[in-house]
Amino acid sequence: MGNPLQAFRRRLAGSEGPDQRRVRRAAFRVAATSAAQASATVFLVLRRMRAPLIVLIVIFAVSVLGLTLIPGEDGDGNPWRMGFFDAFYVMSYTATTIGFGELPYAFTYGQRMWVTFSIYLAVIGWAYAIGTLLALLRDRAFRSALALQHFSRKVSRLREPFLLIAGYGRTGELVGRSFDKLGRRFVVLDLSEERIDGLELGSYVGDVPGLATDARDPGHLAVAGLGHPCCEAVVALTNDEEANLTIVMAAALLRPELPVIARVSSRTIAERMQAFGNPSTVNAFDRFGDHLRLALRSPATYQLMRWLESGPGGRLPERAAPPVSGRWVVFGYGRLGRELTADLRAEGLDVTVVEVQPTDVGGTDVLVGDGSDPWVLAQADLDRAVGLVAGTDNDTTNLSLVAAARRSNPSLFVAARQNRPATAPLFAAMDIDALLVPTEVVAHEVYAQLSTPLLWRFIREMPSMGDAWAQRMVDRLTDVCGTRLQTLWKVRLTAAEAPALQRWLASGTATLGALLRNPEEREEPLHAVTLMVLRGGEATTAPAEDFVLQPDDELLLAGRAAARRALSTILLVEGALEYVVTGHRVPASWIWRKLTPGPRAGA
Repeated sequence: MGNPLQAFRRRLAGSEGPDQRRVRRAAFRVAATSAAQASATVFLVLRRMRAPLIVLIVIFAVSVLGLTLIPGEDGDGNPWRMGFFDAFYVMSYTATTIGFGELPYAFTYGQRMWVTFSIYLAVIGWAYAIGTLLALLRDRAFRSALALQHFSRKVSRLREPFLLIAGYGRTGELVGRSFDKLGRRFVVLDLSEERIDGLELGSYVGDVPGLATDARDPGHLAVAGLGHPCCEAVVALTNDEEANLTIVMAAALLRPELPVIARVSSRTIAERMQAFGNPSTVNAFDRFGDHLRLALRSPATYQLMRWLESGPGGRLPERAAPPVSGRWVVFGYGRLGRELTADLRAEGLDVTVVEVQPTDVGGTDVLVGDGSDPWVLAQADLDRAVGLVAGTDNDTTNLSLVAAARRSNPSLFVAARQNRPATAPLFAAMDIDALLVPTEVVAHEVYAQLSTPLLWRFIREMPSMGDAWAQRMVDRLTDVCGTRLQTLWKVRLTAAEAPALQRWLASGTATLGALLRNPEEREEPLHAVTLMVLRGGEATTAPAEDFVLQPDDELLLAGRAAARRALSTILLVEGALEYVVTGHRVPASWIWRKLTPGPRAGA
């Protein structure tokens, strides 16, 4: 009879293609290496404590041997020699400072001299051992190995889907807190020990495993759960683009089926990432340019998109109204300036670029000079401009440009870039019309893509629906939620998640309006808005109340938390569905339901 484990592995290998087997073997090798690193703590302790332990063992052995060789006397004064067990017992309580006395008989002067010598010898041995142990506890390698082992153990015990976040700066923190509010777990890798220590002090709903290490190491990614079956996505949010590229490469080669989102700031790195699977890349400067173009064409659509991307608890933003004609002045022709200049010119607007260094803008007017220089500001002719972009990488410069421009032309539409979180109160006080905070742009898009995939699909569908449609959606959401978004959730009308609806859905009479009723008072609609219905890959945005539902439909809803709980009751309890559809209250008891006549939903 063969080994059943080997037979299972042969069947598993036979069901996979050669590429899949190669990826699995590579993942196993990385996981084995990382597991060996995580278990190195014990070996490090044994290696560092080897000499002190040997010294203690020798001291005990010599002391015990001396006690057995030195003659003593019993209670009657007769010669008596201590056995090895008695000698070991006496040295154990003597060397550990417990001190039970001279057992089993009073010691002779020779024995007392030897015990005195053994006491001082044992003290030296213990001091050596304890000193070595304290030095080991302060050793950086030992602390790193101990943290790695503790982190690996916490990750391996996860039994629910989690997100692997590489890089826990401001962007990573925003993403982590957004997912924590949703009750979703995540694991963090970051180079900064202070940020990892902050996870212990942060007010998170669940325990957040974190490790201060280089996320570019595939072994560390494996320890963080890259090969864990519950890992649902990888997000590379470090400030180093090469590091993000390395993380994308490792995830694509070791877990090609996992979705990967990476932060980038250059098109070259983004193109290199696309060679590894199909990762989603987020360029904050490119996205801000796209958002500005959307605000120019469809202000209501831009307002709705910003509101939904802010997540539950987000306040309805003010509707931006950038001028659609006239001349714009862009200060700074770096990464942001290049993107915005191209986007504004694509909308048919005139652009003047102010840059310290001479540069070729390709047909756009260029004013060479320091934007903070009054002469340069005068040459920019802000009085006849309609919009200004303060896009340098210095917050002080951007704030001074905004203040000077507002004095020159109070009617200017002002867009500015905030680089550091510490300056957020200053930019808020300036009342900027369009503020770019790169960390928030990236965090909001990561949230939209991973929190609910239907939300990301809905956001991509919105621009094609028109500004009037977006205005109606904003009005509907404010009627239900007020000016603060309550909750977003997804519902699958499957037999597992909506067992009470299956017969009704099969009848072909299940309408959306009939479903979204209050199970306590059916005349009242639920405080929820259906944003989209996905059926077989085809999306229907903002379906009407007479929309006919079918089995396996996926619904994206926004509304109050109470409406979410009420809808869950309808999906699971047949009596609740019976009432909202027919108005007939069905008894909760199975016997009374059988005895009570009445119509049945879907019958």
